Amino acid sequence: MITLRPAHERGHANHGWLDSWHSFSFANYFDDKHVHWGPLRVINEDRVAAGRGFGEHGHRDMEIISYVLEGALGHKDSMGNSSSIVPGDVQRMSAGTGVQHSEFNYSETGTTHFLQIWIIPDRQGVKPSYEEKSFPATDKQGRLRLVVSPDGADGSVSIHQDARMYAGLFDGSEKAELRLADDRLGYVHIARGEATVNGHALKAGDALLYRDEPLVSIERGIGAEVLVFDLPTMQ
Repeated sequence: MITLRPAHERGHANHGWLDSWHSFSFANYFDDKHVHWGPLRVINEDRVAAGRGFGEHGHRDMEIISYVLEGALGHKDSMGNSSSIVPGDVQRMSAGTGVQHSEFNYSETGTTHFLQIWIIPDRQGVKPSYEEKSFPATDKQGRLRLVVSPDGADGSVSIHQDARMYAGLFDGSEKAELRLADDRLGYVHIARGEATVNGHALKAGDALLYRDEPLVSIERGIGAEVLVFDLPTMQ
């Protein structure tokens, strides 16, 4: 079964400095049909105005992934990490027993456009940790590049969950497929552009949810940036 989740059906909050679209229930947006998909708990598409950001706040027992589409995202945390990530970078913070952090757009003029992704870990109370890696466009063009995994395979960042995230860029005749095991869930999110996925013509913000399906198939991209999740089932 493949279920379409159109972009316009997501939750939306505009705070002036922050324009955010929520694929799953988050903050004041609640939809009992879209609380999580397996351990995939949050995909927030955020646009942060110049010189603004999220002040210091806390997290625990969550795998938090940031994926920048435009601009730069500054990060500081209570573990002593300080960094700025740009398009092509994947940042992972395992909140574990608890961590404080802040995220900021230090640009004086440009907007930071990024996806914040939360994945429920397979265990609680781990020691907090941080990791970031860069994946050039050439690694993702016309293919699905593994960028998040449980074991750091193929140079990906690692999380405490049997979940994998792939990123791909597609234009024209480029095609890619990902096979899903019988007991796995799939989730496809169109981050930018347009693409046809399993026969569905999708645009930015659209998503497909997969259950009991063997294959994710991507083709006919137009400036498309696509994220694909291979996920375990869970209650």
